[in-house]
Amino acid sequence: MISRWVLCWALVGTVCGLFAGLYWNVLELITHRLQQFHSSSLLWVMPVAGLVIGLVIYFLGNPGEIAVIVDNIHFRGGRLDARKNPSMILASLVSISAGGSAGPEAPLVQVTGSFGTWVGDRLKLQGEDLRSMSLAAMAAGFTALFGAPLGGAMFALEILHHQHIVEYYEALMPAIVSSCASYLVFATITHLGIAPTWHFPSYRLENIDDFASAIIFGILGAVAGWVFIGIFRFCDAVFAQIRLPIYVRTTLAGLFLAILASLLPLTRYFGHEELDSVVNHNFGAVFLLALAFGKMVAIAVTVTGGWRGGFIIPLFFTGACLGKAVAILVPGLNPTLAMICTMAAINAAVTRTPVSTTLLLSKLTNFSPFTPILFASLMGFFLAPKVPLIASQLKTPSINS
Repeated sequence: MISRWVLCWALVGTVCGLFAGLYWNVLELITHRLQQFHSSSLLWVMPVAGLVIGLVIYFLGNPGEIAVIVDNIHFRGGRLDARKNPSMILASLVSISAGGSAGPEAPLVQVTGSFGTWVGDRLKLQGEDLRSMSLAAMAAGFTALFGAPLGGAMFALEILHHQHIVEYYEALMPAIVSSCASYLVFATITHLGIAPTWHFPSYRLENIDDFASAIIFGILGAVAGWVFIGIFRFCDAVFAQIRLPIYVRTTLAGLFLAILASLLPLTRYFGHEELDSVVNHNFGAVFLLALAFGKMVAIAVTVTGGWRGGFIIPLFFTGACLGKAVAILVPGLNPTLAMICTMAAINAAVTRTPVSTTLLLSKLTNFSPFTPILFASLMGFFLAPKVPLIASQLKTPSINS
């Protein structure tokens, strides 16, 4: 019986990895075509992209976002609707390739999670078994992008809750097995996830004072999380006043993002490649602070303006800018420690995922002494606003859901 379930979880992860690899290759193909546009040409390219996104959503339906996924896991027994996938796939491909500040983690999780639901239905699963299958597929989607099976599995479970992260502990082993299978398939197709994603200067933990520094950077990241959530809610309120079809909203968002990208080119795209520029170039502290603020605005406008994608990697980019700026302003601070700890804290403050954030960043940056990252992540988590950005994290699922 155990071997049957392990095989099933592995097969789900394999299919999810295949889809993620195909999605990534198509995304890269479109992105390389659109990267040739820059400066003034963005003023028409990105609004047109926004119009396309809006029309896709208008005709194919609203694919929702991460809060909807959390609600479905809590209150619909883990059942994710596959009928939203065409809209999510098309809208997110255009959103990300055109330069929106949102990454592919949200669409990957939506599509792979709904596949898990489909498999569960075919096997006539009910209750926790069905929910676990959906969660296993969600974890496979996270893992494909981040290349960290354990971190991806934990993230799929941890993001569901505001405080209690082990409520769905039954799904932990399915999520890990599915994640491992997805990781192998995705890495084979794309050659991503084997080596570190970002190459930071080397760091060795040799001084107990570094833990104090990690806590300070954790506080900095938490403050940045508060600022980002404030910006996000302000932008959401502004766009909510637009009582016009969704394609008007997405077109206006595209125009704003184009103007911002013309002024600060590194705010364009979700930061997967742009973060290396922050790490390796000698930018000034003032520019980095301006870039961090601009990136927070870009993320907020992208998501609240109706473009589709996730904000985990964009938040990492923001944290790297802030951490490096502080390391420049305060001589003697280790810039690698500053950047990675601030990256961890801002993401933990916004997404409420301190454990998986630690695991993900340790893998993505090859930062082997991950204890300082954990300290910073916990500071971001405990100092985050009482009401989370993903409001559905506050809701408590019923026992029979």
